[in-house]
Amino acid sequence: MKVIVDDKIPYIKEAIEKIADQVIFAPGKDFTPALVKNADALIIRTRTHCNRELLEGSKVRFIATATIGFDHIDTQYCQEAGIAWTNAPGCNSASVAQYLQSSLLLLELLKGKKLSEMIIGIIGAGNVGSKVAQVAHELGMQVLLNDLPRQDKEESSTFCPLKTLAEKCDILTFHVPLYKEGKYKTFHLADNRFFHSLKRCPIIINTSRGEVIDTQALLNALETGTISDAVIDVWENEPEINTTLLNKVFIGTPHIAGYSADGKANATRMSLDALCRFFHIKTDYQITPPQPEKPVITAKTATEAYLQIYDPQKDSEALKEHPELFEKLRGCYPLRREKEAYSIRLHPLHQKV
Repeated sequence: MKVIVDDKIPYIKEAIEKIADQVIFAPGKDFTPALVKNADALIIRTRTHCNRELLEGSKVRFIATATIGFDHIDTQYCQEAGIAWTNAPGCNSASVAQYLQSSLLLLELLKGKKLSEMIIGIIGAGNVGSKVAQVAHELGMQVLLNDLPRQDKEESSTFCPLKTLAEKCDILTFHVPLYKEGKYKTFHLADNRFFHSLKRCPIIINTSRGEVIDTQALLNALETGTISDAVIDVWENEPEINTTLLNKVFIGTPHIAGYSADGKANATRMSLDALCRFFHIKTDYQITPPQPEKPVITAKTATEAYLQIYDPQKDSEALKEHPELFEKLRGCYPLRREKEAYSIRLHPLHQKV
């Protein structure tokens, strides 16, 4: 079996070489029809667009994307061509929740926002949105959820219309997949009309897909004071992002909210498990991220401790200083563990949390 693997997928080399007879590693943007022609399977990230142009005439029977999103896979073509595919739903949900937690804590610490007095609206209440809701509750925030597909399916009173969130929320955070058409279309969900409907000058957070928010509409909202600030991890036209917007947002990062070592390990494990199921392969492999250099965190407060574990300001500063390095900053992102990898001790009582 021959497998082509995105060379930025971590913790995969030893395991995949036990599974496949031939493995070729390549940058995601360099997958070509010639490269994949004789491959049986591909393991990719979002930078590889799996469509007719890439796959027609190839031997590819299976594609695993080590990501939650799958809008880079032409699922209709794959179905027509008899190519199975899988994504990794929920793999990095805890990582995105960590990013949100640190960003919210920074808004309180540096912008004077009293989180316990704020209402957060979560647009998209799936794997990620549900974990973000848990974080927000722990911070004492009131939470409103909007998820039209779940509302239609579950007929639950848990969910609110988007209009209600636009009227009541101090923070709006997006956690939806990218759908360009149909009833649940999310492409430019936040457009000029959406921003004009806002009543409370909220903070906008986007860690889903860049195309969910109309860039120019977001810029206009920032410049006119329709919104008070923004935390943006995903951008239209990545990696050629709008630098004017980058310089106006509170935090701007290179699509790394879900890039904890734990989330990456989960995605790699899920992709390999799916590959083995499809090809009926039995093998043993371990996908475990390395331990942090300093596994014990000492701090005066929980806020200080969590920001020691992960502070998105550092990623934001790096991107704002060198926006032309977006792809490098993303592709060579350093090790970042989630809080479960640490033992936290708070002064003065050395209370463990």
